[in-house]
Amino acid sequence: MPYKKTIAAFLLTLLVVVGSIFYFRHQVYYSHSSVSAQKMFEIKKGEGNAEIAARLRKEGLISGKYYFYYYVRKHNLLSKIMPGEYQLSGTMTIPEIATVITTAQEQFVKVTFPEGFTAVQMAARLTANDLPGDEFLKIVKNPGELKKRYSYLTPATVTTLEGYLFPDTYFFKKDISAKDIVGRLLDTFDKNLTAQMVSDAAIDKTTNDIVIMASIVQKEVRDAADMKTVAGIFWKRIAEQQRLQSDATLSYILNDKVDQHNAKELATDSPYNSYMYAGLPPTPISNPGVDALAAAVYPTASDYNYFLTATVNGETSVVFSATYEEHVAAKQKYGL
Repeated sequence: MPYKKTIAAFLLTLLVVVGSIFYFRHQVYYSHSSVSAQKMFEIKKGEGNAEIAARLRKEGLISGKYYFYYYVRKHNLLSKIMPGEYQLSGTMTIPEIATVITTAQEQFVKVTFPEGFTAVQMAARLTANDLPGDEFLKIVKNPGELKKRYSYLTPATVTTLEGYLFPDTYFFKKDISAKDIVGRLLDTFDKNLTAQMVSDAAIDKTTNDIVIMASIVQKEVRDAADMKTVAGIFWKRIAEQQRLQSDATLSYILNDKVDQHNAKELATDSPYNSYMYAGLPPTPISNPGVDALAAAVYPTASDYNYFLTATVNGETSVVFSATYEEHVAAKQKYGL
């Protein structure tokens, strides 16, 4: 009997050991990521292996930092991890990730488009990074087949991709085509303007209306709460067939950054002159971020009818007024 117990204990121990080894190797040599999409992973100069492993785990690219550390140590790769920006995928195994980050790669260009950038500004930034900015701008103005990719681009009223180029930080391959750059920006826009937002807006507005309004709000104010209030004021003016009187729309056609235009500029005869023409301008005037898009879809109703941007105690603030008299008094108070 004792002999049989010893054999059973031995077999159980052996099973546990073999199972543990199999499990460990399975974690190392197979993908167990919580994500499947590709993402950029930056390794900074001087960053330690343990920190890199921990961040890989945090980003959901590996199942555990110890599995990664075991592999790179076993294969003498601890001192061969290269600083840089790497395109990794959750479908990659630890050996595949280790191969990528121990091989020098300088094939990606980091480009940041701030919220409110116009297509012209985006094109200039691309050109400054040795990417095809001029070709990018041509596609934006004449999207052709790209319009068929998304339903909200197909209406005849959408004549340009301005407004649909989502502002964000992107990593582009050095040899990427202008069409693929545009596609990346449109894909990101599609993820941020959710189906629920489109559905909620569709009650009385088109998606293009929403994007145009968001592009104006983006240029007028910066705070998310202020954006919703300003959107509410502008939609109220639209409903009452009043002129928006936004200097931002005029700046778009005049290509300036003036907060308040003079009489000569205000007399510019253009559908983008919202002091002269009621309703929305023909196209978006910038590429809005998610806060501005949300504000256009979910504006804040208020008694305010006017607003201005002023410097209060050294900080930029938005001052709202219910009546024109209050608005004039606010302008005088802040020297505007």
